Amino acid sequence: MNLLHNHPFHMVEKSPWPVIASLNAFLMTTGLASLFHSKNSFILMLGLVSMLMASFQWWRDISRESTHQGLHTMKVQTNLQFGMILFIVSEVMFFFSFFWAFFHSSLVPTDVLGGVWPPILVIPFNPFQIPLLNTAILLSSGVSVTWAHHSLISGNHSQALQGLCLTVFLGFYFTILQLIEYMESSFSIADSVYGATFFVATGFHGLHVIIGSMFLFVCTLRHFMKHFSSNHHFGVEAAIWYWHFVDVVWLFLFVSIYWWGC
Repeated sequence: MNLLHNHPFHMVEKSPWPVIASLNAFLMTTGLASLFHSKNSFILMLGLVSMLMASFQWWRDISRESTHQGLHTMKVQTNLQFGMILFIVSEVMFFFSFFWAFFHSSLVPTDVLGGVWPPILVIPFNPFQIPLLNTAILLSSGVSVTWAHHSLISGNHSQALQGLCLTVFLGFYFTILQLIEYMESSFSIADSVYGATFFVATGFHGLHVIIGSMFLFVCTLRHFMKHFSSNHHFGVEAAIWYWHFVDVVWLFLFVSIYWWGC
């Protein structure tokens, strides 16, 4: 706790990273539009690299505040927990809109779609191939990250490190399999509302898996450097909450879009 203050709150200092990250996000969006229209990926890659660099330095500053400066008191951690909960609630609303669009189109298919779902000439994925394997992978990662959390609480450093490493590996393995699935797809995002809802919903979930994997990877590095203790490890808890949210969203995607929707 900062000795210059007589309260437990963290007075955040001026930081350039929020502005820089916003500019990088705008650059990535512009690059994505450029990729769609002119097949030029330079701006997208520039924005992505810049975002990764800014994220690394922003994470570095927050880790320093928590680990070395002692600014994340118990009161600050409580506020961070509420902030993370509100963020996950906003993410629930985000994905709810995708499910709403999917069920709105699938329950009463219009004449434009041929009056059937999936639309005519659209061959959906077999839910019991890669989608089922990815379901097993994410469920396994939920088990491994819970194992890591309980090991961290009990003070078992090595098992917590093993659980985090396994979870990160499973997360990136899931991403690779989804990329293979996209490459083998018989339809695209431009193939009626089915293609649009499928790729937007599963694509944004895949993006969340990548972000969650990076989140856990940073926590793995911090745990390796012994930044966490059994009673001071909210960084790991926040990543675990986010990862469980990603798991639950995938279960809804698998049941509704892959299985019922096909």
